[in-house]
Amino acid sequence: MAPRHLGRTNDPEEFRGQRAVMCASLYRAKDNMVASYSRNESQPTNPHHSVCTPRGTSSIMARSGALPLLAALILAFAAAATVAGAPAAATDFIRKSCRETQFPSVCVQSLSSYGAAGNSPQELARAALSVSADRAKSASAYVGRLVGPGLRGGSGGAKKGSSSSSPARDCMENMADSVGHLRDAAKELGGNMGRAGTAAFRWHLSNVQTWCSAALTDENTCLDGLSRGVDARTRAAIRSKVVDVAQVTSNALALVNRVGSGH
Repeated sequence: MAPRHLGRTNDPEEFRGQRAVMCASLYRAKDNMVASYSRNESQPTNPHHSVCTPRGTSSIMARSGALPLLAALILAFAAAATVAGAPAAATDFIRKSCRETQFPSVCVQSLSSYGAAGNSPQELARAALSVSADRAKSASAYVGRLVGPGLRGGSGGAKKGSSSSSPARDCMENMADSVGHLRDAAKELGGNMGRAGTAAFRWHLSNVQTWCSAALTDENTCLDGLSRGVDARTRAAIRSKVVDVAQVTSNALALVNRVGSGH
């Protein structure tokens, strides 16, 4: 009986349950092999069997076939446990860190694939900033498709906030600004900030906090502007995208502040 494969899971409890099921499968497979081998040893010899096959060949085959198979099963389980155990540990760190954010479930969901952050609050915060930048870029492009090329402006287009500009276009530009701020923040946090607790480290971290706060302001400015001059359907479509970005940005700022608090 072949063991069940461990499924990909981010839940440590679920992983332990899967591991228990696989262990039980391995033990059953081992018992079945031993029982099969015992039956082969106790069966009477076929009088015609020795003409073609030397006595004892069937038991030797049982041993040579069963033991490598059992070893293969054990190795397969060990490999699966190693691969699945690392993400489970990383997810536990992410879940604990996200408890300090305003939107914990959004935080865990958005960072669940960033196992490389390990147990580093700084790396996790940088990953959160990267997620925010990617989503802000996607939202800006989405708004751009909604407003159409005629309202995107250009070198001779209306300035953001002017009387001739569209609130939706202003929102698109706000989101583009947000992308730049978040990328600057992620780059700063991933650079050489010096030793934690030093004046240099605090200065670099202050820059990260400023850029992240500016990005969050851009996103909220976009949402505020949608209350005028935008039809209800377009407003709802844009709002759903921007609210998602604002939530992950808020979480990113909370994780950045966690770096500064020494956690």
